[in-house]
Amino acid sequence: MSSFQGADFYNISSLLSDEEKAIQQSVRSFVDKEIMPVIAENYINHHFPKDLFLKLGELGVLGANLEGYDCAGLGEVSYGLIMQELERGDSGIRSAVSVQGALCMFPIHAYASEELKQKYLPAMARGELIGCFGLTEPDFGSNPSGMQTRAKKVGSTYVLNGNKMWITNGGIADLAIIWAKLEDEDNKVGGFIVPTNTKGMTIHNIEKKFSLNASITSEINMDQCVVPADHMLQVRGLKGPFSCLNHARYGIAWGALGAAMACFEEARDYAKTRIQFDKPIASFQLVQSKLTYMLTEITKGQLLVYQLGRLKEQNNYIPQQISMAKMNNVSKALEIARLARDILGASGITLEYNIGRHLMNLESVNTYEGTEDIHRLIIGEHITGIPAYQ
Repeated sequence: MSSFQGADFYNISSLLSDEEKAIQQSVRSFVDKEIMPVIAENYINHHFPKDLFLKLGELGVLGANLEGYDCAGLGEVSYGLIMQELERGDSGIRSAVSVQGALCMFPIHAYASEELKQKYLPAMARGELIGCFGLTEPDFGSNPSGMQTRAKKVGSTYVLNGNKMWITNGGIADLAIIWAKLEDEDNKVGGFIVPTNTKGMTIHNIEKKFSLNASITSEINMDQCVVPADHMLQVRGLKGPFSCLNHARYGIAWGALGAAMACFEEARDYAKTRIQFDKPIASFQLVQSKLTYMLTEITKGQLLVYQLGRLKEQNNYIPQQISMAKMNNVSKALEIARLARDILGASGITLEYNIGRHLMNLESVNTYEGTEDIHRLIIGEHITGIPAYQ
C-alpha cells in the first residue's frame, strides 16, 4: 500500500507553520502504521480497538487544543489537521477522539471544579480514562431542549433519571458527561460528570449498524442514578452542550475532508490502472469530470476550514461559521465518496478498498452533531433573523 499523499491543489500547506506540518505528518504516519492495516477487519467485525486510546494519548492528540492538565495546547489549525488525518483512516476513529476531547474533556476543562479537572483531564489526555457525551435522547435529537432526562437535588447529591441514545464510546467509557433538566432550577439544563460504574446507570451497545462499525455506539439508561452535587458542571442552559458541540463540529468539518481526500486518491489511482476498451478509464471524459469535481470540492473545503481555524485561533468566529463548514464539508465528502464508489464500480463495495467504508461512515457523519438540514436552518436564521425551526 502506497503512503497517503493528500490533495493540496492550492498549496495550502505553504500557509502552515513548520510545527503544523510536523504534527500533520506525525498523525499521518500514525494512521498509516496503526490504523490502515487493521481498520477493514475492525469495521467488518464491529470492533473498536480500545488499546488505541493509549497510543493516541502517547501521540498527544486527545484534547490536543486544550491548555494544561497534560494536554498538548495546540492551535486550532493543528487540531483540525489531526482530525483530518484521523478520519482519512476512519470516521469512527476520529469520532472517538473527537468525543474524548471536544465533548468530554472540553466541558470538564471549561466548567468543572479545579479538583475534578485534576482528577480527570490528565488521565483522559493519556488515554487512561475514556469519556462519552450524553445529550441526544431516543425522542430528541435535533431539538435537545425537549430532553426528558431529569436531575433532582437530594441533599448533597443529584438523582438522575432518563435515557440517552447514539452515544459514541458509551460501551467503553469510564465516565459520561450527562445533560439533564434540573428540577430545582425551573428545568434549566445542567451537566454532570458521571462515572459509568455509578449504580443505576446501565449501558447497552447498539450492534446492528451498517455505518461507523469500528466505533462503539451505545444507549445509556439512568434509573435513580445518584451523583455527588460537586460533579455538576458550572454552566446552565443549552449554552453548555452547544459550546461542546461547536468544538466537535469544527473537528468534523476538518475530518470529513480526510475521508474525501482518501476517496479521491483511491479513485484516481484506480482509474489510472483500470483498463477498459484497451485504455485506462482515467482517459475517459466522464471519469476526468468526476475527478475534477472531487478535487475542486476538496480544495474549497480546505480553504473553508483553514480560514475558520485561523478565526478560532483569534477567537474571532461565530457558531454559524462552524455550521457552514460542517454542513458543506460533510455533504460534499459524502458526494465525493459516492462518485468515487461509482468510478470503482463493483470493486467499490468491497473492503479491499476503503471507499465503501468511508461512504457508509459519512452517512452517519452527515447526520450527527447537527444534520445537514439543521445547519442550513442555523445559517438561514443568521441571514434572515427568523428561526424557521420554531
